[in-house]
Amino acid sequence: MGPPYQLAAATSQRHLRNAIPRRWLHVQAVAAKATQLAHLVGDDAELLTAAAWLHDIGYAPEVADTGFHALDGARWLQRHGFGDRVAALVAHHSCAVYEADERGLGQALADEFPREETATSDALWYADMTTGPDGQDLTVDERLAEIRQRYGPNDVVTRFWQKAEPMLLGAIRRTQHRISAHPM
Repeated sequence: MGPPYQLAAATSQRHLRNAIPRRWLHVQAVAAKATQLAHLVGDDAELLTAAAWLHDIGYAPEVADTGFHALDGARWLQRHGFGDRVAALVAHHSCAVYEADERGLGQALADEFPREETATSDALWYADMTTGPDGQDLTVDERLAEIRQRYGPNDVVTRFWQKAEPMLLGAIRRTQHRISAHPM
């Protein structure tokens, strides 16, 4: 098969397009944005794009297990040979460590998947958190407001974002700085 991102795109399409069409719209736009950012991550360009295509695979009904999509997706990807780094990027995308803690899965996430703090992980978070649920471009502030409205004030997702916001904003700022320093 071709480059890893092609397999990732086909896998994501197979599991999300019909089962969760709105999520599929989001994933396509995140992958497109990640492709635009690929020049920022050097040799990790294909890895970034593959992780973007797969970042929400854990929402697919046949993949979901614990109810925590980042961990479910990463475990599934590892079992299906997508590689440790792709799985770890998916496991930890967009401040997942905070959601894992809220769900009582923080230790499992930490034990199973190493977290990296690189331009690649930052770019994945940026692509995800500046893309709305229907694939529209949003600022990170608009995206966080949309999430809070969609989930409501008492949901685990809203609670974890209150704690995670400083870490997320750091990744967004670093990526914006890289974009300014290395425009396309």
